[in-house]
Amino acid sequence: MILWLKFLHIATLSIWCAGLLSLPMLYARRPQVAEGRPLFELQAFTRFLFVTLVSPAAFLAIGSGTALIFLRETFTLWFAAKLLAVGVLALLHLVNGYVVLHLFDNPRLLWRGTNAGLAGLTLLTVLGILWLVLDKPGAGLDALPEVLHRPGGLRDLVGNLLGGLLTPLQPRGDTMRAIP
Repeated sequence: MILWLKFLHIATLSIWCAGLLSLPMLYARRPQVAEGRPLFELQAFTRFLFVTLVSPAAFLAIGSGTALIFLRETFTLWFAAKLLAVGVLALLHLVNGYVVLHLFDNPRLLWRGTNAGLAGLTLLTVLGILWLVLDKPGAGLDALPEVLHRPGGLRDLVGNLLGGLLTPLQPRGDTMRAIP
């Protein structure tokens, strides 16, 4: 069963990633296509690709990957990093969905740099996932910054990175007291 789930996961992940990498190339064709039937055909093909092929592949890849997590009991630091990268890939999927919905109504939605940036970010994310899966870096929790080893460290780190853009959350009472 695990072998079939792995096959399904790898196959659907490949389709999902290939689709996300090819969509910016279709977006780049938008300004060059004349109004009327050619534009309608490009829009129909782009939507078909996203809705009928890429999105179902994404759902199957995430679903089969989730099943593999519980069947293989994979709970390591490299795997947490991989899940973060898959989350970035899912966000890129949402961005592509927005573009597919609005690009053909507003041809100025994307300029060439945006297409290249979207494709580049997708490629970096896919390569990052591949590296994490194939190399399975053996770094332990000691590889994390010291700030993440203490309670409230992530909040402090994000607060420092954002430079005070968000108002800091104040804990309510003694949140670190022992449970009786």
